[in-house]
This record gives sequence, C-alpha cells and structure tokens, in this order.
Amino acid sequence: MNCKEFKNKAGVGSEAKCILLAGNPNVGKTALFNGLTGLFADVSNFPGTTVDTCYSCLDKDILIDTPGVYGVSSFSSEESLVRDLILSADLVINVVDMSNLERDLFLTLHIIDLGIPMIVALNMEDEIERYGLRADADKLEEILGVPVVATSAVDKKGLDILISRLPEAKKGIRDIVFAKKLNKMAQELGSSEASALLLLEGDITTSKELGLSPGNDRMSLYKKRRDRVNEIVPLIYEKYSLKTSFLDRLGNIMIRPATGFPIMILVLFLVYLAVGVFFAQVVVGFIENTIMQGYFQPFVRSTLSVYFKPGSLVYEVLAGQFGLVTMTITYVVGLLTPLVAGFFLVLSFLEDTGYLSRVATLMDRMLSIIGLNGLSVIPLVLGFGCVTAAIITTRILPSDRERRIAIFVLSLAVPCSAQLAMVAAIMAGQGGIFFALYALVVIVVLAMAGIVLSKILPGFSTPLLMEIPPLRFPKMSNVLIKTGIRSWHFLKEAFPLFLVGTLVLSLLKINGILDLLENYLEPVTVGWLNLPKESASAFIMGFIRREFGPAGILDFPMTNVQVFVMMITLTLFVPCIASVMVIFKERGWREGLFIWISVFILSFLIGGLISNLLMLLDFWVGGYSLMLMIFILLLVLCFLIVFGRRKARPFNYRNNKSLHKE
Repeated sequence: MNCKEFKNKAGVGSEAKCILLAGNPNVGKTALFNGLTGLFADVSNFPGTTVDTCYSCLDKDILIDTPGVYGVSSFSSEESLVRDLILSADLVINVVDMSNLERDLFLTLHIIDLGIPMIVALNMEDEIERYGLRADADKLEEILGVPVVATSAVDKKGLDILISRLPEAKKGIRDIVFAKKLNKMAQELGSSEASALLLLEGDITTSKELGLSPGNDRMSLYKKRRDRVNEIVPLIYEKYSLKTSFLDRLGNIMIRPATGFPIMILVLFLVYLAVGVFFAQVVVGFIENTIMQGYFQPFVRSTLSVYFKPGSLVYEVLAGQFGLVTMTITYVVGLLTPLVAGFFLVLSFLEDTGYLSRVATLMDRMLSIIGLNGLSVIPLVLGFGCVTAAIITTRILPSDRERRIAIFVLSLAVPCSAQLAMVAAIMAGQGGIFFALYALVVIVVLAMAGIVLSKILPGFSTPLLMEIPPLRFPKMSNVLIKTGIRSWHFLKEAFPLFLVGTLVLSLLKINGILDLLENYLEPVTVGWLNLPKESASAFIMGFIRREFGPAGILDFPMTNVQVFVMMITLTLFVPCIASVMVIFKERGWREGLFIWISVFILSFLIGGLISNLLMLLDFWVGGYSLMLMIFILLLVLCFLIVFGRRKARPFNYRNNKSLHKE
C-alpha cells in the first residue's frame, strides 16, 4: 500500500501532498492525528492500538496515521506497511516522545538516512516534567537539520505551530561520506537512495524488487545510529530535579510477580464489581424492570391493541414473545447497550492507564504454555470487548502460529462484552459458586484449546519484546469519547441484526417451524445437554450474535444447573456473523470453516460433558457436587499447566532450531 492509493481513496488531486505520521508505539501519533484533523481514531496507552491505518484530509493535503514501529524495514507486517508509506510520502511527521528520546530518536535517524523530507513533533511535553527533565527543541532542530516542534497532543498544544511549519519540512543532516556512498550506489542501481539504504540493511522486499542479494550492513548501520543517539540525548536534556513519581513507583510494582499478581486479581475483582454488579444488576435491573417492563412494554402493547387485534399475525410479530418492538428495543436498548457501555468504559480506562502492558508482562510466562507470548493478552483482553476487533488485532502477534492459536481461542472461549455482560447479569442471580465455576470452566477450556494447538503446530511462542508505557492517569474526555463511539458502533451493528433475528424467530414461532426445530434438536438440547427443548431458540439467536443467545433464555423456566450449562454452552458457541467474516478474511475460507465447525462441535460436546458430570456428581455426593466439580477442574488445570510447560518457550531460544525455522 502506498500514498497514491490513499489519495485515490480520499478523492484528492495528484497535487495534494501525502503527509505521514510515523513513530514508535505509544508516542501519541493517533492523539496527534485526532488533534490535527478533528476526527477521533482509537487512542490507547498500550502498543498495538493502530493495527491498520487511518487517514483524513488536512486542508488540501492528506494525513495518514500509521502503526507504531521501531525501524523502517520488512521484518514485520507493520514495518512493511510503514516502509512502503514512508517511501511514497511527500513528507513525514516523526512523532517522538519527549521523555523517551533514547528510544525514539533511532527511528528519527533512520528516516533521515532514507532522505525523506520530515518534521519532528516532540510530543508529550505535558509529561516530561514528572521525570525532572527539560528538552531543548531548538538544539535538537540544529543537530538534526529538520524542523522540531514541541507539542502536547492530548491538550492540543503546539499543533498550530506544527501545521504552520509543515512547508519547512526538509531532509535531515546525514554523514557526508555515507550520503555520497548512497548517492553513488543509487545511480549505479537506477533506484532511490532510500532503496539503496534498505538494500544495504538486508531488507528482503527491497532486494527482491532490485533483483539483488540483500546486504549485510544492517548491524553496523544500526550501531552507528545507536551511537549517534547516545551522543545527541545528553545535549538535549536538562535535568533540573531528578524525581520518581508515585505512578512510576506503582508502575514498577505492577510488573513484579510477587506484587503484580495480587494487584491484577484486585483489578479484576473491581472490574467484576463495576460490570457484573453495578452495571449488570443495578443499572440494567432498573432499566429493564422499572422502565422497560413497567412502562415501555405495557405502553407498546396497549397502543398496538388499538390498531391490531391481540393474537393477530401483525400483533404477534410486533409485540408477541419475539416481538420486533418489545423484544428488540427492550434487549438492545434497555439491556445490551448499558452493559456494553459499562464494559467499554472500564476497558477504555484500563487501556489509557497503561496497565494492560503490565498485564502482558505478568502473563508472558503463563501464556507461553498455550503457545503464545504476553503480547497476546492484548487481543485476548480486547476479545472481552469485541471478538471481531480482537481477531483483527492478532495481526500484532509476531508469528502466524501464534495468530492461529489466538484466533481459535478467541473464537471458542472468549466471550465478547455484550455476551459477558449478559452472562454476568444472569449468573449473578445464581450465586457466587456458579459464577466461580463458570469462570473456571472457561479458563480450563481456553487452556486446553491453546495447549492442544501448541502441541500440534510446530515451533515455539516468540519471546515478548514490548514497550511498557508509563503509568498515567487517563484523560477522562478520551475515555468517555471512546466509550461513546464503541457503544454507538455496537448499537448500529446489533440493532438491525437483532431486528432480523427476532423477526425470523417470530415468523418461525407463528408458522410452527420453531416447534419443529425444537423437536428436531431435542436429542441434543434435552437428551445431551439436559435443557428444556425451548432452549433451541437461544442457539438459533446465537448464530446471529453471541449475546442474543443468553438474552433469549431470560423467560425460560430453568434450574440453576440448567442455567449454568446453558451459559457455558452459549459462551463456547460459534462466533457471531461479523467475527466469522473476519476469520475468513484473516485465515481464508478453508481454515475459517474448520474453526467454525470445530467450535460448533466443541461447544455442545463440552456443555454436555459438564451437564452429565454434574448430574453424576449430584447423584454421588448430593449438595457437595459443585465443590467437587471445582476441585476436579482445578486438578485438570494443574495437569494442563504441567503438561503445557513441556513445550513452552525454551529459555535459550536463540539456539533452538525449531524457533529459527519459525
């Protein structure tokens, strides 16, 4: 992908300049993009947020936001994308974290060596004081030979100056001898100096394009760049009072296992209290019981009864058991939307604090057991918001093997925010032991799926290399905006799908087809899962979206055990339509179909095993069956951990031949 394609998408003329935002992960590129364009792209305080690119018009030109990278090469999909865009850009805005010049200036020097016109946005001016530092932007501009502007993207400081200085963008100062060498090499190859540099650095894509063998100067060039950064940084920083803030100390404590895991358990408990108790029980209970059932549904039925006879076809379609007006608006607006908004509010808050990166560090060793590394915690956590988005985010994982494992696990054992909120609301009324048992079953299934795949697929999990951003108080306006946008996207996507689903169910019910399907599925629902035969309608709704299944059982009379089995089966049920389409796009239709069929079979298989095992334990030990079930699952989990560690990431991974092949 190059800038010309973006110009065509944006519908701007060929005379428009292509301006590129480039920088390391977590330096504020997307926040700067939002401030410059007035649009809102997702901003989060952990690496990997911008997996794809965003673009918008900036006056007569086009501005493109790119994924965070540490260098310009083709060693990862993100670097390949950014490399192609940089080589075709008219100018680059290199976004640099003012408090982390030792890391970020390496990419700056790399872009300068490519000979691309650029301007440096020295960002996060608002945070550098917490480290007792000042940065001399004028001195850095003199050294680099390109315009340098101090900015604070979240507060929109310095953005006007940045825009006004865009015409001053130019090529930076390079080593004279090295510049002459590149120029001569480019003339001999009939290529650009940037291509000549990438060839010297061993870039595979560039060498294939030029039809030449890749060079072997990468390490020497990288070392010179690193040495140059080490020379520049002391000249730019002025230390006036070295200090360590409370957030810095807390951030360090959060990544130590002895203190980090208790803090993580506490955070998860607070998340449960916020989503599972406050939003799922207090907020939803008031909206559903008081507003929807107390006022809205009686008003709709009484109004419709004036125009349509109760029991007639139209009345049943609009206000019957699966009424388009009553059921759709009650569940989507009154039930699902508050739950999803609450979850997104909590998730956005955690994202912007920088805490998720610390969770990734803590979970790295544990996730290696199922063939993943700590970076996988990001799509896994995002999966609890939206599995579709999480599957897309698996692109940040370093190997195809890990992407395969993560996508399967997300499809099988990670409930999205809407489904999780529905489960929390329903399970909250069943007692804490059922909720604990539910969580344990999902964890065991997730671990088992990952371990089996890690044993089948060749290779090992890749070592975790990830920037840990500073812990910070999130900007609440950013949190609220993200929550609002994500909730609105959910509402736009869910409402028409739920409308179609309820219409189909209503027509099937009226025509008697639903009763036939329930009878046809009775050997599975009643014989194997030990559920009422009416539960078939919940699985039919689950095909459309995962959360519609739990929503569809609210009116069924069931025992606590039946509700628990239903929640387990629906949680493991096939992904929603949107997720399936993304899986097909990411993995191809053959592998996508295999994943879909496997998840479909496993959901009923596991649900039936749990149901029958609980019945057997209840026959043996009576009231202690749930506690015994928890004990059995804990033993299984311990066995899986021991078994999985036999093929976890080797300590000396550099000498492992299988990993080199990976």
